Amino acid sequence: MTMEAMPLRPLQAKRRGRPPKKDGGRLETREKLVRCGIEILTEHGFASTGIDAVLKRADVPKGSFYHYFASKDDFGRAVMDGYAAYFAKKLDRWLRNEARAPLDRLRDFVADARDGMVRFDFRRGCLIGNLAQELGATHDDFRRHADAVFGDWQVRVARCLDDAKAAGEIAADADCDSLAALFWIGWEGAVLRAKLMRSNDPIDLFADSFFAALPR
Repeated sequence: MTMEAMPLRPLQAKRRGRPPKKDGGRLETREKLVRCGIEILTEHGFASTGIDAVLKRADVPKGSFYHYFASKDDFGRAVMDGYAAYFAKKLDRWLRNEARAPLDRLRDFVADARDGMVRFDFRRGCLIGNLAQELGATHDDFRRHADAVFGDWQVRVARCLDDAKAAGEIAADADCDSLAALFWIGWEGAVLRAKLMRSNDPIDLFADSFFAALPR
């Protein structure tokens, strides 16, 4: 609707509290920047990604970027947090699906990840794993941040394996915390190799080996 066609409305008293969004219900600026950062950093890495590329993708002026983030490193941490939250929700969607047996939930997660690798032509993989590889040796803050994220994901897989133990799918004396740690160590390596090979063969090999080796 054009401005000329908009009907006149009576003036209303100002309401207290948080002002309404001015972007017509679209993503707020900070969230747009973080989401675009997730897309670009996952594909191109931290060092080779300039702020201008993010601003162009998000269609946001540079002044708005520095309103929300003090530096590129600050933005990088926000992107890691955004990806970690997104991925935790994805894990919960698969691993807490009580309509499926516990080990099938984990297999469903693997299958969904395989589909995602193909959908993005093996260009993306895991943002946290990518940044840990790129920055872990030089940026202690990023290294600690990535390790904490992996720890959170590991707890979620361990909980699923605990359910599998309670259901009799794996041995009653299985160490689910250690198995979950093993899963993520192998998983991140498999995803990295899949990107290099542009093939899901490494993921399939890891998943088949992991499930076959579970104590019964």
